[in-house]
Amino acid sequence: MNITRRRTRRVLIALVIVAGLLLMMWQGAQLARERALTDLHHTAGNALELSRANLTGYLTRHDYLPHLLATRESVRRFLARPEARRDGPALNRLLDSARAYADVSDVYLLDRSGTTIAASNWQRDDTFMGQNYAFRGYYRQAISGRSGRFHALGTQSGARGYYFSAPVWATGQAPDTPPDGVMVVKVGLDEIEREWRNLDATLLVSDINGIVFMASDPALRLSALQPLSESARRGLLATRRYTDEPLPASGLEILQSLPGGARLVRLGGRDYLNLSRPLARFNWSLHILEPLTPVVQAQWLGALGAGGGWMLIALGGAIGWQRRRLRRERERFAERERHTLAHARDELERHVTERTAELVDSNRQLSQEIDERRRAEESLRQTRDELVQAARLAVLGQLAASINHELNQPLGAIRAYADNARVLLQRDRRDDAAANLAQIAELVERMAAISAQLRQFSRKGGETLSDVSVQACFDYALRLFRARLEQADITVVSHMDESTCWVRADSVRLEQVLVNLIGNALQAMNDSAERQLMVAAEQGDEWVILSVADSGPGLSEEALEHLFEPFYTTRAAGKGLGLGLSISQRIVSDLGGRLEARNRAQGGALFVIHLPAAACSQPPETPADV
Repeated sequence: MNITRRRTRRVLIALVIVAGLLLMMWQGAQLARERALTDLHHTAGNALELSRANLTGYLTRHDYLPHLLATRESVRRFLARPEARRDGPALNRLLDSARAYADVSDVYLLDRSGTTIAASNWQRDDTFMGQNYAFRGYYRQAISGRSGRFHALGTQSGARGYYFSAPVWATGQAPDTPPDGVMVVKVGLDEIEREWRNLDATLLVSDINGIVFMASDPALRLSALQPLSESARRGLLATRRYTDEPLPASGLEILQSLPGGARLVRLGGRDYLNLSRPLARFNWSLHILEPLTPVVQAQWLGALGAGGGWMLIALGGAIGWQRRRLRRERERFAERERHTLAHARDELERHVTERTAELVDSNRQLSQEIDERRRAEESLRQTRDELVQAARLAVLGQLAASINHELNQPLGAIRAYADNARVLLQRDRRDDAAANLAQIAELVERMAAISAQLRQFSRKGGETLSDVSVQACFDYALRLFRARLEQADITVVSHMDESTCWVRADSVRLEQVLVNLIGNALQAMNDSAERQLMVAAEQGDEWVILSVADSGPGLSEEALEHLFEPFYTTRAAGKGLGLGLSISQRIVSDLGGRLEARNRAQGGALFVIHLPAAACSQPPETPADV
């Protein structure tokens, strides 16, 4: 009877242990799943916000172009006088040049009826010339006198694009006069989708009808997030927004709605975390699909950790129960020893000693297993932290391409110093070659400092300013152009205060501004008989004034008016993008100062930088010419 009770009790204990193990593993998996979903939600939200800002900036940077072209005198004259239509090839070439300069897909001009009368692709087989686009939304918006925006498939090329349009008045805008034509700019979308493919997640853009217009996965393009009704299909066919595409359902299945607007969805047999953000400016929605692989891995780790903890508790209980049983056995042995013969007592003590040794050995083995499990858990935690850090670095890696422009000039200087060092070594001028190699090492350190700005920005969300020597920044910038100054026989005239001028700035960004200004000055003096580069620094009570001047032809009235606008340049086509001065002005503004430009009375251009020396209030008046 006692044997049966003991067996029943042991079975119940085993069932309790197994049930507790399953419950703890399930609870641990649930807690790990919630935490992993929260982390994945945060990561996906950051990636979605970055992608939304990138897409908005990519599209809106071309918003100005149709308005700019619509005001061109050649375009107005082309619409105003039918006899000017013989200048069509010239206007076509002008539109093609604007297309290449702005890096857009197509630029074309519609007359009042919506027929294309000039186009950048006039020489291609799928040209827009002679095609009527009065059915397009961008034409109807612009012909009513306002700016137009529209996204659709091209009826000629079949390529997706985003269209900007602007009304054109041949004789000047009047409130009661309808436009004489419409200027249209088509922007391609392949470049932004290629950047999306570098992400681990899937990004897609849908319109108000739920049609996927853009996607990092080509298989999802021109599909519907939800099946379309017949009325919606007829409406889309009427506008020919997507021409005759079948627009099949994507197969997206919503599994669960989560707090914060997130959802768990299934697509193509895989489960994802889905977040969406509206793009109100374009009447779109941006979606991100993050795979749930990290969540599944976290669930397994949580279940294993909770199960291990429960087993430790069970092992601790078993040890306690074993010790209690041992103590009771010892008490029984002691009681029996008092009532038995000495031989039986000695025999009993021997058995007790043997059992105790076995228990001590068992306890030692259990302690070793506990230590091994603790080390394994610590290793798992470290591995998880490393995986989270690696994921963060992968997202930040997508931003590294934005500093490519800042590294071009140091790379060119490194190449020049390396070429000079090779020539000097051939001439056995080792000291001079060593000096060039030292310059290369310094440039590499500066490039590393430039790259570190992106890492610091992502970590703190801002730039840290410090005390920077103006003379040292000028010296560094002039060293970059030393070979070019000597080759072009340019004289450098320096007007610096005898004492060091200190400003509150970032040395790398300030040196970049000086390099841009000096490089523009050297470019301006290519055809000048007298070549002088003048640099100056003046210390004030609250401000430090820096200036760079040249002896070139100076700046025209038009250049002075548009000098700091993005993509404006006075150089020949293909010789520059017109971004240097725009970026320099933005850097100086971020440092708390301002950048100005004007012509010198003696001839040539003058650029003046005001930067705070300490706590400042209002910038001082512009100083006299250098």
